[in-house]
Amino acid sequence: MSKKVLIIEDHDEIRANLVEILEMARYTVYQAENGKLGVDQAISHIPDIILCDIMMPELDGYGVLYMLNRYEQTTGIPFIFLTAKAEHADLRKGMELGADDYLVKPFDDMELLNAIDIRLKKKAANDLSHKNKTEEFKVLVEKTDGLAEFKKIIGEKKTRDFKKNQVIYYADDHGKGLYLVTHGRVKTIKLAKDGRELMTGIYAQGDYLGINAILNDSAYADTATALEDSSVCLIPSEQMETIFNLYPEVARKFIHLLSRDNRAKEEQLLELAYHSVRKKMAGTLLRLYKQKNSNDDLINITREDLAAMACMATETVSRTLSDFKDELLIDRNGTKIKVLNHEGLSKMKN
Repeated sequence: MSKKVLIIEDHDEIRANLVEILEMARYTVYQAENGKLGVDQAISHIPDIILCDIMMPELDGYGVLYMLNRYEQTTGIPFIFLTAKAEHADLRKGMELGADDYLVKPFDDMELLNAIDIRLKKKAANDLSHKNKTEEFKVLVEKTDGLAEFKKIIGEKKTRDFKKNQVIYYADDHGKGLYLVTHGRVKTIKLAKDGRELMTGIYAQGDYLGINAILNDSAYADTATALEDSSVCLIPSEQMETIFNLYPEVARKFIHLLSRDNRAKEEQLLELAYHSVRKKMAGTLLRLYKQKNSNDDLINITREDLAAMACMATETVSRTLSDFKDELLIDRNGTKIKVLNHEGLSKMKN
């Protein structure tokens, strides 16, 4: 069966040319002349890949991608923007929304076909990898939380990939459901009035995001962003409500997880309020060390993220890390930090 391609392009001549090229390459092609029709076509036909212009009437390309990410059946479809410009701000905005690639007009036939082929092959490889990891996730959930009831659910749900720095959800978005991190690391942040970021948590494989929003049927309290290339599984709110009603023990488990998370955040706030710069940094490094999900004994985090997590200026972070390195408490190479003296950090004086 041929792969399905959806073209969303308001320029008739460009759209017709793309249809001709892709049909000659034996793709099944669907087309839409504006963003609203494109969203409808995507939901109706569930294409294997989408090519979408940015500047369009009715709904622009960014709006199309945002809308498709709201539907479980269309989220994760490879998405390539077609654009007449390649400004850095436009590229960043598209990538944060989840675009997989850009083609800058004018492009030739081979550029188009190669871009589609690469994205389809990558999607197929990811799907196979996710299928092979299903059993690992079942074991992980059973070991970490004892929620055996989630085995079947996780096995049936598709995971979605997020690139580094891509937003998973924004603060004040109404809670769509519960997220399980199946690969990589995710950070949650709040923005202060002066625009600075305060990191409220880091979540690794096996951790849940959005528990508070699910239990309270409310909006997400902070913004979740991938710290590195990551994958998450979404369990919709309606399904979670059914599970809670059927299995009160599961609801109690999540209340316990929420309580533990709130307690950790309270301790973090006390540290930020009363601890010295050195003690705050020591505590932050130890928390990160406990949360890391790799076996190489290294913490991988940027100076900016450390500053957001420890609530201090980036220059202060650099100075404090340099002091810790001189004192042989840590070793540091770029964004990679190795803890050399756990006891020294844990007993850091205020």
